[in-house]
Amino acid sequence: MPAWSRIVLVVAALLLAGPGPAVAAPPYEAAAGVEAHYAAPGPFAVTERIGELCCDTTGAAFDLWYPSELGTGHPIVLFGDGTQAVPTQYRHLLRHFASWGFVVIATQNQYTGSGIDILTSLDRLIAESADPASVFAGRLDTTAVGVVGHSQGASGALNAMRRSGGAIRTAITVELPRTGLCSDALSCTDPAAIETGSVFLINGSADTLISPSEQPLPVEVVGVQSHRAYYDALTVPKVWATLEGADHNDVQGTPACADGQLACGTGVYGFLGYPTAWLAARLRGDARAAAAFVTGSGALFAPSPHWRNQSGTITG
Repeated sequence: MPAWSRIVLVVAALLLAGPGPAVAAPPYEAAAGVEAHYAAPGPFAVTERIGELCCDTTGAAFDLWYPSELGTGHPIVLFGDGTQAVPTQYRHLLRHFASWGFVVIATQNQYTGSGIDILTSLDRLIAESADPASVFAGRLDTTAVGVVGHSQGASGALNAMRRSGGAIRTAITVELPRTGLCSDALSCTDPAAIETGSVFLINGSADTLISPSEQPLPVEVVGVQSHRAYYDALTVPKVWATLEGADHNDVQGTPACADGQLACGTGVYGFLGYPTAWLAARLRGDARAAAAFVTGSGALFAPSPHWRNQSGTITG
């Protein structure tokens, strides 16, 4: 049985149950300031190349999103998709990152939990940057690398950063699964083993099955089964926030959820502003964006109808 088979079974059960009753969600209104700034499309037109670069260790091709008019020093964002998903299901989010000047690469591998093939995508893009015939020759800042992952890919993002020897500077995890859903030791995530980088953990309040905020029993008894437990175990600079009303697959919205889309109710809107700001802060040194994540005083920590559980160790 392949890695993360339990997540596949959970998703299959939800599919058999069918979508729940339609609920009209109010429009997401980003907070004025940093979130609203980065929730808006960036200044770059975006080029999309699907499956044109080969290949990861399984033979899966890579998808790319990047500014159509490349300058120099563009930071790199790696992406890991969820179980049995492909990068184009996250097209709106990945195009959004690229519109802000990031070069995004994602393997089409549907099982990215180990982080190995997320790292392979970095190797492939670095090779492109050294190839005089490539559009990326001399265009990338290969010292400014971040990783974003959803579900199994969120575990893969942390594993890739841990395995990268410091090459990956920051990670954003979206709906990081509780460890009880991990059936492969290679793909399981041990947050205490991460010694370099920084992490922005995001989960949705409606995703209580796969990525719950809290757990009823202590870690010493059941292990890491909640976002609070993940957050507590991390020793690197970190922030955690829960997006109100978001379910497991809202990050796949384009930007709203498609009719009948599984575990999607509010769409991708809430995943645009602060994640993009985090990448700008950690990879580009944007001081205004960085201020939003300073514990207590940052904009993310302000009372909000959209965010809860705001926690962090960023001091400036």
